[in-house]
Amino acid sequence: MKLKADSVFKSIKGKSILSDINLDLKSGTVYGIVGRNGSGKTMLFRALSGLMKIDSGEINCDGNVLGKDISILPSLGIVLENAGLYPEFTGLMNLSLLAKLNNRIEKDDIVCAIKRLGLDPSDKRPYGKYSLGMKQRIVLAQAIMEKPEVIMLDEPTNALDENGIKDIREIILQEKKRGALILIASHNKEDISMLADEVFYMSEGRISERQ
Repeated sequence: MKLKADSVFKSIKGKSILSDINLDLKSGTVYGIVGRNGSGKTMLFRALSGLMKIDSGEINCDGNVLGKDISILPSLGIVLENAGLYPEFTGLMNLSLLAKLNNRIEKDDIVCAIKRLGLDPSDKRPYGKYSLGMKQRIVLAQAIMEKPEVIMLDEPTNALDENGIKDIREIILQEKKRGALILIASHNKEDISMLADEVFYMSEGRISERQ
């Protein structure tokens, strides 16, 4: 898969939040997005995924223009700051409801994803009673459960202990080996240095530097 952004621009209430974004991304690669809070990292994920319409420029996924040929990336796993899971439902029930949106996977696939994140699929506690670390793990499980071609992770190791961070890093590398195109926004310098094949630095909605 190839995902390209050409001269992408977006403003909200007259303020530029993404400006002159040019990217050429490919499968089997981990891309790190680094920047201060408010630099545009989350907005970039929203634009690239199709969750937010851009004002000008073009985002192209394997020849299909986002917002014209397709409304959202067809094979996407994403973690943003607001998970939107139901606090009264178990982790398994939440992921089962999400899986029904695309009908691509069975219960066994969901159970496997939950176990990969070190959680118990038969846990009867509702999501609202989970610790912060458990909430992060179940949200990450929903991002990988359909084996998506594109995975976007905003602060994936946030609220996790040392073992949790190690687990997530291993899963990200496994997903890369599977062939996924992965974008990670993280304040954790070790996440970026250990995982990213290429790093983009963002400032005021622009990509200011590449490594």
